Amino acid sequence: MRKFAAALLVAIASLFSLSACAEEAAPSGSDIPTLILETQSGRHEFAVEVADTDEARQRGLMFREDLATDAGMLFDFETPRIINMWMRNTPLSLDMIFISASGRVAHIAENTVPFSEAIVSSRYEVLSVLEVNAGTVQRIGLRTGDQVIHPLFARDQPENGN
Repeated sequence: MRKFAAALLVAIASLFSLSACAEEAAPSGSDIPTLILETQSGRHEFAVEVADTDEARQRGLMFREDLATDAGMLFDFETPRIINMWMRNTPLSLDMIFISASGRVAHIAENTVPFSEAIVSSRYEVLSVLEVNAGTVQRIGLRTGDQVIHPLFARDQPENGN
């Protein structure tokens, strides 16, 4: 009986330990910056995780099965360039918003296909890509040229590709 109780305690401790690790790995609400998309329909706020390392950019939203309506992932590529994305290992359909260094929407790819390895290109040099749930672009009326407000973008830089 003592061995069983000890094994049970170890199992419970392991569960709490795994739970704590999962909580540490997930970003807390206060650490997630806000990004604003300004469209003709108004200002739309999103809590964004910033992928600003090679590892984070490579992983992106892979394996995620849900994403809040007002959430997204902002990929920071550090210098403007043509960006090629794909949906490998990504079960969610997403809208990809390609953003110039000055924070203007340069290109939009709507309703990307889950798990697809087809290349989704920015077509123009961009600094960043914002991934949000599929249908968001249509829902908020986002269009090429709309402004994105986030500390990553400096409004006084010249446009790249748009």
